[in-house]
Amino acid sequence: MRVPERLAAALGPAVFFAHNGLTLAGAVLTTSSAVTLVGFWAMDLLRGGPEHPYAGIILFLALPILFVLGLVLMPVGVLLRRRRAVSRGEVPEVFPRLDLASPLVRRALRLVLALTAVNVVLLGTASYRGVEYMDSTQFCGLACHSVMAPEYTAYTNSPHSRVACVECHIGPGASWFVKSKLSGARQVLAVTFNTHSRPIPSPVKELRPARETCEHCHWPQKFHGDMFLVRTHYGEDEKNTPATTVLVLKVGGRRGPGSVGIHGRHLDDSARISYVSIDERRQVIPKVSYTDASGRTVDYVSSEIKATPEQLAKGEVRVMDCVDCHNRPSHTFELPDRAVDRAFSEGLLSRDLPFLKKKAVELLKATYPDRAAAGERIAAGLTEFYKTTYPAAYGDHRALVEAASRQLVAIYERNVFPGMKVGWGTHPNNIGHEDFLGCFRCHDENHKASDGKTLTQDCDACHTILAAEESNPKVLADLGLQ
Repeated sequence: MRVPERLAAALGPAVFFAHNGLTLAGAVLTTSSAVTLVGFWAMDLLRGGPEHPYAGIILFLALPILFVLGLVLMPVGVLLRRRRAVSRGEVPEVFPRLDLASPLVRRALRLVLALTAVNVVLLGTASYRGVEYMDSTQFCGLACHSVMAPEYTAYTNSPHSRVACVECHIGPGASWFVKSKLSGARQVLAVTFNTHSRPIPSPVKELRPARETCEHCHWPQKFHGDMFLVRTHYGEDEKNTPATTVLVLKVGGRRGPGSVGIHGRHLDDSARISYVSIDERRQVIPKVSYTDASGRTVDYVSSEIKATPEQLAKGEVRVMDCVDCHNRPSHTFELPDRAVDRAFSEGLLSRDLPFLKKKAVELLKATYPDRAAAGERIAAGLTEFYKTTYPAAYGDHRALVEAASRQLVAIYERNVFPGMKVGWGTHPNNIGHEDFLGCFRCHDENHKASDGKTLTQDCDACHTILAAEESNPKVLADLGLQ
């Protein structure tokens, strides 16, 4: 039998059994989804992307799923029709034969082949666009907006706001891509059934090691030199008096024959630091271990944290990397005092308003039932304060009071999310030691080795203070910075 005859004989049963409601419904679903996809993709390209995260879910996830569902329904309908016909004895002895010599049949076959090719292209494009969208910052931060609002808001105000979420949370390679999608599926179910944690826990234990993500851009062993820092704190007095601290932070890295500074000491390739934490947030650290280049390990055990052997056995053992100190590099939340100080330094709040620092912190720390009420009460509270207590200042600087109200509401809305139980200080930041324990989790003079040596708390080990809480630091004047 020649090839055209064999093809005609094979197509006969397929055409016969394809006459069923399920196959036709699948064809309609696939065709309509395909047309809608192509139309919306064209609009997407012309407009530069979906304007709303839910639009992206429809374009890149829902419609492709309907398209594939239609493709699946067509052969399923054929198989079910055939099974039903066999069970009822309704299978014809001779199936209708297709006349491949007929121009109509040939055009139909060419159309089917062309549509199949188009479907393959559409399916490949839809799969690619779907994965691309699921890896987008918009999908990560806005699709589940009520859940991820705190993290996304902090991210948009962070130094990493132009780095895609997946660069840190997934990184390159297929294995971590699969792991992240499996973890994401569980998270989607948790959001769907409202069983997710409030707040989102930190740190994320499934986070990929920093050497495979952070160090694609940052290379600790190559850091060198020091950082010159100027920090100004504003008093809660009538004049919001500034007091400036100037210091040199010994960031370090590798210099000459060895490693120096913070990064050099903690992340040197020839020496490794590990620790045991007995709480979920890695704030309680009863034991630190240091292994030098020769392989000798020294354990520093806290004399204050009385951890039992059972607690140590169940505790999390971590080899130190970037995120043990930079634990919230893209999701940092401020405390009221520091946030207000920064607003003063950036010129967003005016020192011409008496006692603004004190009143601002007081209003920010107050308890509000929700964010909407907070915005109203903060603005009203600041206005009422100046109207009643300092009417002259309010009359002369009403615009400054209104601007300050907007800034305080913005500070609150960047840092407090009652619906997710994120308040001031909910997420500790381990950089430094002013707002949270941070460095002092280990460097507290209480972690001692068997020979009596301790993890130092000497200020000069990490920074040199050039001026401490001074009104007009001489060092800034000498450098022409004041």
